Amino acid sequence: MLQLFSTFEHSNYLELAINELEKTGIKKESIFAVPLTNRKVERRIFDSIHNSDGVSLMSTGAALGTAFSVVGASVGFKLQWGPIYWGLIGAVGGFLLGFLIDLFIYKVIKRHKRLIRGKNSEVILIVECGEEQADHVESILWHHLALGIARIQS
Repeated sequence: MLQLFSTFEHSNYLELAINELEKTGIKKESIFAVPLTNRKVERRIFDSIHNSDGVSLMSTGAALGTAFSVVGASVGFKLQWGPIYWGLIGAVGGFLLGFLIDLFIYKVIKRHKRLIRGKNSEVILIVECGEEQADHVESILWHHLALGIARIQS
């Protein structure tokens, strides 16, 4: 016996694949579909030491802070407080501006794109079949837009 694990988007193609598998002689008891649930809680924005999601809210702030501090220090030679204070004010102001830009992009624009794309949960389809049927079953799954397939000898 061989088990084929495949992942699908939750769509009509999954139903068509199951239907075609049943027509080729795979029993209903040998087909198992497991829907995955979507994340209910919004992802945390700020990372901790123990986990990170790969989204940096500091990079644009660091770049703008550097640029604004250089401009502030240059202009500060002509202003009353001097170049050091105006460089520090420019660094803090640039960092806060960059941080707010990244925060806006992440919270508003990226979230809106995720909602438009409709991040649906995927479905794991497990099919038990004989070795002689495995290639045919795999071609059916690929034909119906499987996202990935794995074979396991049982």
